Amino acid sequence: MKEEKILSSVKDQQLIKVRREQIIKGAIKLFKEKGFHKTTTREIASESGFSIGTLYEYIRTKEDVLFLVCDSIHEQVRERIAQEIDLESPSVPNMMKAIRSYFYLMDEMQDEIVILYQEVKSLKKESRKHVLNSERDMVGIIENVINTCLEGKLSAQKVSLLANNIVVQGHMWGFRRWIMQKQFTLEAYMDEQLKMIEHAIK
Repeated sequence: MKEEKILSSVKDQQLIKVRREQIIKGAIKLFKEKGFHKTTTREIASESGFSIGTLYEYIRTKEDVLFLVCDSIHEQVRERIAQEIDLESPSVPNMMKAIRSYFYLMDEMQDEIVILYQEVKSLKKESRKHVLNSERDMVGIIENVINTCLEGKLSAQKVSLLANNIVVQGHMWGFRRWIMQKQFTLEAYMDEQLKMIEHAIK
């Protein structure tokens, strides 16, 4: 299932985009406070500034809302990396800049990442498959950055492992924040992670 496959009785695509962004923002706040299962669609509507009737013009089920939240996370990551990486001028510093930008985004999206880890299991099989495929796509983007900037220096297996490590290192700042953020500032955390990445590519 893709976002555009989530049924809406509204035909204005721009309005759908705006309203769903409001829904995502409201849902993230509630899912963080109460969890997916304890949050009601009526509460999501209220937090989004809608009536329950208006909410159902843009989604069909509460699961649709969770899907939108998960899909939004991956889309923002794709956009941020695309903005920051210049594959026309590949270099190790360029790669590190892209990875650092990814870590900054993960800091901004801590709540979303925690929700992703906690609640993706609540999605039905088709939706969960799409979210997991999006996760693979995100790893693939970082693999492409590594391959381009290192000009094939590492084997495909090592590139895959390094890309997955980078994704999880970014996520860890959010889902392990109860301990990581007591020991590191964001800048110190990034510096240490980048040192390990630099060591891995030597």
